Amino acid sequence: MTLSDAAIDRLRRIDDRPDFAGTRYVLADEIGRGGMGTVFCARDRELDRDVAIKVTTWRTATDAERLRREARTLAALEHAGIVPVHDVGRLPDGRVFFVMGLVRGERLDACARRLPLPDRLRLFDRVCDTVGFAHARGVVHRDLKPANIMVGEFGQVQVLDWGLAAAAASDADAGGTAGFMAPEQQGRAVDSRSDVYALGAILAAIAGGPPLPRPLASIVRRATGLDATSRYASVSELAADVRRFADGQAVLAHREGAVERAARLARVYRTPIALVLTYLAVRMLLLWLAAP
Repeated sequence: MTLSDAAIDRLRRIDDRPDFAGTRYVLADEIGRGGMGTVFCARDRELDRDVAIKVTTWRTATDAERLRREARTLAALEHAGIVPVHDVGRLPDGRVFFVMGLVRGERLDACARRLPLPDRLRLFDRVCDTVGFAHARGVVHRDLKPANIMVGEFGQVQVLDWGLAAAAASDADAGGTAGFMAPEQQGRAVDSRSDVYALGAILAAIAGGPPLPRPLASIVRRATGLDATSRYASVSELAADVRRFADGQAVLAHREGAVERAARLARVYRTPIALVLTYLAVRMLLLWLAAP
């Protein structure tokens, strides 16, 4: 009898399932798997709470060090948008693990599909705030994408998977995900503008369209420039331009024509304009009725 690829994969996962016997953690379902590690839901018996545990996929020293580095990176970034680390350890089989808060919610792209554009832009602003916080502490994520961003029940945003994160201005081959990875990540030096590129691609993915509104499309083009020097210099600059668009203000990345400016102002001030026009119409009607 020949086993299917799916059956072989299931058997491999059962064989690779880590053994947490004798620890405070009771392992439950697998909730995620990547090249560097597997994430499980677990129960912390000591504190009586659910947690997530990431375990190295393999048992090499390189994989162990990568997972430790990710845990140290997360531990150093104390922010509401970044999952806290609770514990780190090593299993008897040599694999390293770390324990973090369990994130509940849905992926950004799935959440965005059912939200109006203003709400999507507010979520994007929270993502920018989280990434900007990391940049201020010298950490570049290098693998930002909708699949690595979770939105909770009350709109809280958490940026996940910091396994590729590195110090700013790193010249190591950063890897990343096609479609969201800046060109310079192919073996050249990366800095915070590499994350700006990924955020621009994320903005394009969640904003709807095509076509996007012209000012928003201009923001995306500037954020995703092939030359890093042509992009926004920081995440905060990108976020500020998106907020200008959301608030009906002129966008720095977009050269606005006279007609476009008039149309934008008409949208922003439509209520007072409507009131003035109504007042003038009533005045004209009263004058007409009062005429002999």
